[in-house]
Amino acid sequence: MKRYRFILEYDGSRFFGWQRQPIEPTVQQTLEDQLVFFVKHPVTIHGAGRTDTGVHATGQVAHADLNYPHSSYRLQVALNHFLIKKGLSVIACDEIDSDFHARYSATSREYQYDILNRTAPGVWNAKVWHVRPLNTEAMHEAAQHIVGTYDFSSFRDSKCQSKSPIKTLSYFSIKRHGELITAQLKAPSFLHHQVRIMMGTLKAVGAGMISLDEFIKIRDEKDRTKAGATAPPDGLTLTQVWY
Repeated sequence: MKRYRFILEYDGSRFFGWQRQPIEPTVQQTLEDQLVFFVKHPVTIHGAGRTDTGVHATGQVAHADLNYPHSSYRLQVALNHFLIKKGLSVIACDEIDSDFHARYSATSREYQYDILNRTAPGVWNAKVWHVRPLNTEAMHEAAQHIVGTYDFSSFRDSKCQSKSPIKTLSYFSIKRHGELITAQLKAPSFLHHQVRIMMGTLKAVGAGMISLDEFIKIRDEKDRTKAGATAPPDGLTLTQVWY
């Protein structure tokens, strides 16, 4: 057996999240089933992040132990022949040391959230959150007040299974590019739905529904009911994982 590392890109609107489910198609199940077809033995693939239903990736990292007799390049080409039409692409594949783990070896993860900020909807709405005019500067300023180490209970889903709500955001940038607002943020790990709840709350700041002082108060109250609605998964993309 050899350990293989995969860099994956996928359209989250085509999958019911990362983790295998009994019926609905997922990224893990789709890749595992295709690998089994090639290697003829059971395969378990481990991902760096368990993206939710509708969340995309351009830099998801995964690994699996395989008994494959050919080159990693040949494996990549063979996989993409079948996977690309399903909305999944292996953009890199190589052999890696056996002590590498896609999830537990990771030191940081970066996400991007895109908002189409105009009155008219776009034809690519499965890749963005369509919101009418927002104050990008106010959103960016508020976001700086959650950079660092905090108790993120206010931005934590009620079903989150993490042992601690304390997380560290390395950076959080929100910039406008014409009609597109792009948020980029990085942390060693995130709570369940943390990014989407933060974006939903920051959207309220940008819309003038919440002031900067109120946003800081929401952070400090450590109460999910005080924060904004959970933003839809459409605009969220896992862009890179560091090791």
